[in-house]
Amino acid sequence: MAKVKIVTDSNSGITQSEAEKLGISVLPMPFLIDGEQYFEDVNLTQTEFYEHLKDDAAVSTSQPAIGDVSDLWDALLSDGSEIVHIPMSSGLSESCHTAEQLAKSYNGRVRVVNNQRISVTQKQSVLDAIKLAERGKSAAEIGEYLEKTKYDSSIYISLETLKYLKKGGRLTPAAALIGTILKIKPVLQIQGEKLDAFQKVHTLKKAKEVMIAALRNDLSTRFAEYANNGEMSIAVAHSANEAEAQIFAKELKDAFPEIPVTFVDPLSLSVSCHIGPGSLACTCARVLK
Repeated sequence: MAKVKIVTDSNSGITQSEAEKLGISVLPMPFLIDGEQYFEDVNLTQTEFYEHLKDDAAVSTSQPAIGDVSDLWDALLSDGSEIVHIPMSSGLSESCHTAEQLAKSYNGRVRVVNNQRISVTQKQSVLDAIKLAERGKSAAEIGEYLEKTKYDSSIYISLETLKYLKKGGRLTPAAALIGTILKIKPVLQIQGEKLDAFQKVHTLKKAKEVMIAALRNDLSTRFAEYANNGEMSIAVAHSANEAEAQIFAKELKDAFPEIPVTFVDPLSLSVSCHIGPGSLACTCARVLK
């Protein structure tokens, strides 16, 4: 059976150094900052990115160039392998659709997974794919499992500021002004395809209470079977908010002692550019046993 190689993008939060240790490939997401192109975790660090945001630079995201994707695939396939390609959610970027179209010219050797995930939930999908490949599963079988379980995760995000939602056109100036005056800290959610409002609060303490309650509800309802079988994990993500993320991770461990907190990772920069620094997120996701 052909060896299966795993490809993802930097929206997973997996760094180039982590990818090397895991034996996978990570396509860096491109950014245009004041007219100059950068690549996440190649010539753009997390610290540098937030400095650009702080300076009110014009920041926009893009998808990996088709040539960069095909060059990587060609190199990985040269020894007769197959590829499982796990991009960010198709609801948040066109990169998944682009890869699906490109894969049609590879005669079934590349399986693109429309996994509807991003950040630490996408990272969990990659780890599941690695485990399945080690068990001898084909690219098709791995892709089938990841798409079957794609909605077995939730993300809840608390924002520090409304500035970047307004800047990105996701919030009207009037709504942003009212929110700022009232000191509203929205909690957003990602359930597969898009970033949506979840609840409005006024303090970080209340935001964390709301997010913990949301996880508890998910774990006791739609994910109850998986939680009872020890198949769920919790993770924390943040944008330039490491200290609060570590505190939140401890609070989540106390709230859910029976479920492991597996990651405390920076959010993908593709998400962070829309929500800005200071955000705090928690997730739950099904884990392959």
